[in-house]
Amino acid sequence: MLIYKIFRRPEWDAFRASGKTAGAPVDLADGYIHISTREQVAETAAKHFGAEADLVLVALDDAALGPALHWEPSRGGQLFPHLYRDLTLDDVVWDKSLPLGASGHIFPEGVI
Repeated sequence: MLIYKIFRRPEWDAFRASGKTAGAPVDLADGYIHISTREQVAETAAKHFGAEADLVLVALDDAALGPALHWEPSRGGQLFPHLYRDLTLDDVVWDKSLPLGASGHIFPEGVI
C-alpha cells in the first residue's frame, strides 16, 4: 500500500541532495517521521500545511519500509504510520508537486 509524506520544497531539496532525511522539524522533535495514508493525507495537508504552496508529495510503499514502520494512534484515534529511522531516496516510489489551489491543495490523480 502506498503511504505519503509531505515535504516543503527546501526540505525535499535537502533530502534529495543528501539521499536521506530524519524528517522535518516536527519529525525531529517527535523522534519519528510522520506519514499519512491515502485517507489521511488531505487532512494532514490542510491541518499542517494550510497556506503553503510549494510542497512535494512523496509516495512510499509501506511494506518496503520494514520493521521501523509503526502504526500508532494519533489524530482522532486513527492509526497513523510513523517511521522510526531515516527515510532514504531508495524508499521513495514517486514524488510530485503538491500545489495550492483556490480551495486547498491539488493532489495528483488517484491519491485522494
